[in-house]
Amino acid sequence: MLVRDAMTKTVLTIGPAHTLRQAAQQMAERKVGAALVMDPEADGPGILTERDVLLAVAQGQDPEAELVGTHLTPDAVSAGPDWDLERAAATMVRGGFRHLVVCDGPDVVGVLSVRDLVRVWSAVPAT
Repeated sequence: MLVRDAMTKTVLTIGPAHTLRQAAQQMAERKVGAALVMDPEADGPGILTERDVLLAVAQGQDPEAELVGTHLTPDAVSAGPDWDLERAAATMVRGGFRHLVVCDGPDVVGVLSVRDLVRVWSAVPAT
């Protein structure tokens, strides 16, 4: 099975000037664990994960004041839609992260999460 068969095609996109609270609210509403951060001044998409928000709050930072641009991973690791899922999973394990941005050339076409992998490998439909 390939990444294109398991990835989530609808991606939450936010900007670096959003607050952590705004990002967390949008992530909660969409029931996703990550948001792509598009900054026209960056070379590619960044990613903000639920872990990034958790760390900021645990450090006592104010989610109303802290900006996404300060807490994101600026160079999100990407996969191609034609990668096999074993390669994608191995990349996540080696990198210690749970989301891969899926790019077809310069275009973002989805996100692959550990949840997506578990869903397809267990053959249980998403809710």
